[in-house]
Amino acid sequence: MVGSQERGYFGIGIYHVKNGINIGGLWRHSQAFGAAFIFTIGRRYKKQASDTIKSIRHIPLFHFPTSDDFLAHRPHNCVLIGVEIAKGSIPLPQFEHPERAIYLLGAEDHGLPDRIIKKCNTIIEIPTLYCLNVATTGGIVMYDRMAKRKEE
Repeated sequence: MVGSQERGYFGIGIYHVKNGINIGGLWRHSQAFGAAFIFTIGRRYKKQASDTIKSIRHIPLFHFPTSDDFLAHRPHNCVLIGVEIAKGSIPLPQFEHPERAIYLLGAEDHGLPDRIIKKCNTIIEIPTLYCLNVATTGGIVMYDRMAKRKEE
């Protein structure tokens, strides 16, 4: 977690977010679970009522107009983890979070495109009966990271 004695950091973002309210929810969850930053690829955040704790004051939001721009500017030596229901993905309960990570979520309607999935170091998924909202998905992934790191 940022500001604690734990090593490492993580960021989380959404590729082509469908609904701006999801950014507000993800931003709030990110602050609660200690993210170092959040980001969007392809669309911009506008202030949302779902961000009731004004996370904009505490966690930076980066916007990348394209996936190529994002990939060119991601932190050095940081594992890119796609969060997607995909063949060969690792179920979240079995996943070991790396010290430095970037979690990339796809929009609910299209997910992550294959060209982005191929750039990821790992793909994880949350075992569910159906797809979840991206803010909820991000919150679950960040909670899992926090819970497992506290066990170390």
